[in-house]
Amino acid sequence: MTGNAPLILTAGDGPAADVLNPEGTGPVVLCCEHASATIPASLDGLGLAPEDRLSHAAWDPGALALSLALSERMGAPLVAARVSRLVYDCNRPPSSPGAMSAKSEVIEVPGNRNLSEADRAARVREVYQPFTETLGAVLDRHGGALVTVHSFTPVFHGAPRATEVGLLHDSDDRLAVAMLENWPGPNQAELNAPYAASDGVTHTLHEQGVARGRLNVMIEVRNDLLAEPAQVAAMAEQLCAALSRSLAQLATEAADTPAPGADV
Repeated sequence: MTGNAPLILTAGDGPAADVLNPEGTGPVVLCCEHASATIPASLDGLGLAPEDRLSHAAWDPGALALSLALSERMGAPLVAARVSRLVYDCNRPPSSPGAMSAKSEVIEVPGNRNLSEADRAARVREVYQPFTETLGAVLDRHGGALVTVHSFTPVFHGAPRATEVGLLHDSDDRLAVAMLENWPGPNQAELNAPYAASDGVTHTLHEQGVARGRLNVMIEVRNDLLAEPAQVAAMAEQLCAALSRSLAQLATEAADTPAPGADV
């Protein structure tokens, strides 16, 4: 791909992001950056092998279903990407090599090799910027905490992962730590696993949550725990319980903390 890049998303592809339950007034705003495996027709499947088109490299299996279940239970708006993260990973800044990766774990992405500056700029303009603007607009009209929802593969580079649920944070750890303290089970939750901010995975939290002074957390669920509707429902119940208890706890703590300079 060289020269002036053509449009990636046509009218038939629709927008880069959907806002679901837009009138929701619950205590959080949900975000699912890796909700879709869709690759616009203009990119000819990025040259992926057929078996890789729906792999975890292209999206987060189960994450959208879990996000929808949380949105329904918590009455929360949900911003969901409509384009595969292999086209542009909306949880990475344009400067990140992982934003348009030519290889994801062991999966080669031929259509991302040797991208020109025009190609990269087109994906930023048509996918990343509309997604971030959509999420920002929802956050600006909604006062809730930011909760991003992801899934991860049970085996990575041949190594099994024991982690079931990860609660990740950027520089503000309040909600993640409170959720770990209030985690109801039966699945096990861990802090900053299987990833952490040092892995570059908290871009959305930092840019959209921390920058607004919002409570925020990134949820990672092993995708074999989201394979069936009953599993999704069970995980949503655990997460709703942890979120509800933690938000109430943090609100109480904030109300009990004197303002700077106040008489005590």
